[in-house]
Amino acid sequence: MTQTSQLDHTTAAERTPLAALRDELARRGLTGFVVPRGDEHQGEYVPPSAMRLAWLTGFSGSAGVAVVLTQRAALFIDGRYTLQAAAEVDSQQFSLHHLVDEPPHVWLARALGEGARLGYDPWLHTPNGVEHLREACAKAGAELVACADNPLDAVWLDRPAPPLAPVVPHPLDLSGRTASDKRAEIAALLTADKVAAAVLSAPDSIAWLLNLRGGDVPFTPLPLSFALIHADASVDLFIDPRKLSPGLRGHLGDTVRLAEPAEFGPALDRLAGKLVRLDPAGAPAWVLDRLTAAQAPIQRAADPCLLPKACKTAAELDGSRAAHLRDGVALAKFLCWLDAHAAGGAVTEIAASDQLEVFRQQGILYRGPSFPTISGAGPNGAIVHYRSTPETDRLLEPGQLYLVDSGGQYLDGTTDVTRTIAIGAVGDEEKRRFTLVLKGHVALAAARFPAGTTGSQLDCLARRALWAEGLDYDHGTGHGVGSYLSVHEGPQRVSKTPSPQALLPGMILSDEPGYYKTGGYGIRIENLVVVTDDGITPGFRAFEVLTLAPIDLAATEVGLLDAVERDWLNAYHRRVRDTLTPLLDATTAQWLEKATREV
Repeated sequence: MTQTSQLDHTTAAERTPLAALRDELARRGLTGFVVPRGDEHQGEYVPPSAMRLAWLTGFSGSAGVAVVLTQRAALFIDGRYTLQAAAEVDSQQFSLHHLVDEPPHVWLARALGEGARLGYDPWLHTPNGVEHLREACAKAGAELVACADNPLDAVWLDRPAPPLAPVVPHPLDLSGRTASDKRAEIAALLTADKVAAAVLSAPDSIAWLLNLRGGDVPFTPLPLSFALIHADASVDLFIDPRKLSPGLRGHLGDTVRLAEPAEFGPALDRLAGKLVRLDPAGAPAWVLDRLTAAQAPIQRAADPCLLPKACKTAAELDGSRAAHLRDGVALAKFLCWLDAHAAGGAVTEIAASDQLEVFRQQGILYRGPSFPTISGAGPNGAIVHYRSTPETDRLLEPGQLYLVDSGGQYLDGTTDVTRTIAIGAVGDEEKRRFTLVLKGHVALAAARFPAGTTGSQLDCLARRALWAEGLDYDHGTGHGVGSYLSVHEGPQRVSKTPSPQALLPGMILSDEPGYYKTGGYGIRIENLVVVTDDGITPGFRAFEVLTLAPIDLAATEVGLLDAVERDWLNAYHRRVRDTLTPLLDATTAQWLEKATREV
């Protein structure tokens, strides 16, 4: 590097990230650049080295996209983050837009000028995403430019190094299937389609396939890596060898070939002339570009590991039940503690979150939170993905609702649970809307539905009571959950967004309707459920509730519940009480008896 370039970079570093990036774009002859939240693996949680969107904008949420043009910049976030982004992002630098209602490609088609050159990092966008950008550029008469290296990285001078967490085997008694059995299943799918190999870019798919776990990203035990699985069931795993724990090569076996990450591109080149499966919604566009250059025909199809990973084995379901039992003990202790301390007005959001973590740490096999705990009192609870900081930390005051959404990573399962608690007596409006949310929660939990039903077909059950009073919530009702893996996984979901994926036995999902009054309060009630056969009518499905935690009766307007809803709530509370009481101290057991009383 010359002395002049050092000075140039120092000057850029002293300016705002936005100004520094614009300088770099001008140097490269680019009019604009797109900065997504994800990393090369399109993950929800990314290592510090990939937190480009946060470095550029200040936005710390787990989903979003920024577009930087010469004179304008915009940040696109979904309904979960509207309030958070407004609080974290400088509105003088970035205009805020709804990611779904006004996606980046729609905005770009209007904002780009004739002859503009829009850059993007092909490692950070999927083929489907690039198509949207290309269409936007075509409408504007602009050019889309794939950057050989990321311009933002050139000006992010203190960017952290990539992670090197150890990769370890995941035991067979917890996974329920050998890696060789899983590889054989995927290979059979490929062979049936006459596909030579499939590209795996999602670390949770690789972790599932090879029975591995790692620690490269926060909250999820992922080993960041890429892989190719071939029709003969062999696998090429591209991973930094410094991550490999002792004995891991023996665990993987001879049919899993290890290679440096730099060998990924040449391996793709060697697939020339062979049909390759690639997920256009999940793989980096760079991979598609490389395969295309190698003249390898592409089968555009979903990651072949998604569906078998989503349908948990008996061992995984047993592990999830055991993890939820230990989680239920921690939640009962926490809610008892909260009841004893919060009404005095001396407990803050952070103190409450910290105390819940203390109780979880008392359980065996606990490995940490499954996502950052959302601990929101009063108006902070209306921020769907709120993250309490010393600057925003509020007291839990009498007369307020307190929302706590948290989860744990246990070696045998992943949990995610939300409870909304009345601190002292709350108003009639809060109780009525809490009960409307509860009615929706029960309607989904108690649903029976024929095989082939999708989550989008069930979504309205959770919203019906709210809709009847002109209310709604701007997020999905349910997401898939992994087995000591990602707390958010697909392809299963319950959402307004149309989904072609039927809900199949063994799939774990959340049931989490809510309501949020900006500046007032937030309400969400969330349990995890698993899809089962209903045991009554052949070909019908139902849900088994996994979460064990009381639902706050003090926030419930019992008169709004019909007989079926009351029966469900009483039966659920009876199960919580009978299951947890033998594992609790006398004080917590006495509290739980009252908290789960019949209504």
